[in-house]
Amino acid sequence: MTLSDPIADMLTRIRNAVRINRPQVNIKCSNICLGIASVLKKEGYILDYDRIDDGYQGIIRVSLKYDQDGGSIIREITRTSKPGRRIYSGVADLPRVLSGMGIAIVSTSKGVMSDNDCRQANLGGELLCTVS
Repeated sequence: MTLSDPIADMLTRIRNAVRINRPQVNIKCSNICLGIASVLKKEGYILDYDRIDDGYQGIIRVSLKYDQDGGSIIREITRTSKPGRRIYSGVADLPRVLSGMGIAIVSTSKGVMSDNDCRQANLGGELLCTVS
């Protein structure tokens, strides 16, 4: 079975794991998924991620982050740009998720970045997802 949208698959796996309070989730590896995982770690939404070689394309093992009450740090994670409808945004039009309390993850010519990093680097790109 081929996977047509690895980003949506990654976000769905994270969303489902957060709902049942799993400590880790395995995701099929791709460069864009590694970029999203690195942004989530940098912004403090996940604890860590590891790339595991399985002899095929590889697996990303994401360690999810919870607060001291057991609630997830990731409240909502949604896909913005889809294969059937790509959404691009210039640096001036980047959305502010929850008035700056959340992040938008953007694919730019310099790699996958958060919206704050895009504003600092004065770059726009494809809006991949929003996290709050």
